[in-house]
Amino acid sequence: MAVSPLEALKLIVNSVKGLNKEILPIENSLGRVIAEDIYAPFSLPRFDNSAMDGYAVIYGDDSEELCVIEKIFAGEDKDITLSKGQCVKIMTGARIPKNCTAVVPQEDVEHLSNGNIKIPQIRKMQNVRFIGEDIKEGDKLLCVGEEINFAKITLLVSMGITHIEAYQKPKVVVFASGDELKQYYEKIESHQIYNSNTPSLVSRCKELGCDVTFTKISSDSLEALQNIIKNALRADFIITTGGVSVGEADFTKGAFGELGFETIFDGIIIKPGKPTVFGKIGDTYVLNLPGNPLAAGLIFEIFGKIAVESLKGSSKKYHSFILSKLGVDIKNKAGRITIMPGFFDGESFAPASKTSPGMVSVLSGCNSLVALDSDVADLKENDVVKVLPINWNFLTNEYKDFLTR
Repeated sequence: MAVSPLEALKLIVNSVKGLNKEILPIENSLGRVIAEDIYAPFSLPRFDNSAMDGYAVIYGDDSEELCVIEKIFAGEDKDITLSKGQCVKIMTGARIPKNCTAVVPQEDVEHLSNGNIKIPQIRKMQNVRFIGEDIKEGDKLLCVGEEINFAKITLLVSMGITHIEAYQKPKVVVFASGDELKQYYEKIESHQIYNSNTPSLVSRCKELGCDVTFTKISSDSLEALQNIIKNALRADFIITTGGVSVGEADFTKGAFGELGFETIFDGIIIKPGKPTVFGKIGDTYVLNLPGNPLAAGLIFEIFGKIAVESLKGSSKKYHSFILSKLGVDIKNKAGRITIMPGFFDGESFAPASKTSPGMVSVLSGCNSLVALDSDVADLKENDVVKVLPINWNFLTNEYKDFLTR
């Protein structure tokens, strides 16, 4: 029986768990999901230090001139205590003297001919970076389920952490079925079409951090499909397109069924993409997508992506959104939840002008989508919608003033 989209998402999240764990060197961890909480082994900064090049002084020293008694560079460990009328020249990041209570920028001091300096009025502890100001020893740096990116690598290496425990990459196998399909490198006849679904899903899964195998197209026969499925069961996730509707040559359901397929849901009350099936054989999850390219792509973005994030062990496996105004009026046939692809330019969302489920050109011009509830019919320009990103590289080909004024 078909389920609601919200029930389908709940079933995916509750069914699919993170894979086994492994130890990774930090340089190989980009895009991986961490499998352990990580705590700071020490404070950062590890000592009070200067926030700029200048002169370390004692706040409140009313001497007319200060004698420069030493110079301290970053990385040096000099044991210096200042007396009244003394200061040291100090570089950014260098440890300040024990009783230093302010650093004066070098451009603010007056240099005298005798080598001494005069300083202006200053604030106590100005330009001093304190021990633990950034991170305190024992602080939780990262939580289980966070994905490693460049900023988290910065955090880890600043703590001298060389290895992390992470969830394994999902191994994904993608294939399509249909006698009318040909690979993009093959010659086709006028009655045949190139298989665009498989390369598209392979690319998308790679973008999401999976190890992906591109399996050949299966002919529309039970035996051929079963052979491909048996070979694919080494994977964590099988994604297929086509053969899940009610046509006479749609053998996908039957092929999986004879191999012990356990159905988690069979159909989603949504458009496009109602004939979507999700289940498992043993420890391998299976997503049977519709054969229509746009329908397959949109259903994967709403449901397949959540299954991938769950396999990765990510704690971020629920859709988020940006509230946006509509750039144009929308006409929609109510009755089922409708996925509508389009483009969000930072100020408004405009749906794609073409949305037929069998089209291949639509998603190449889209960066987001909206999901309209079953009772939503017409919407007007400037109405507020919830925009879900697809592949979010939020740059533009025209300059915009990005400053908040």
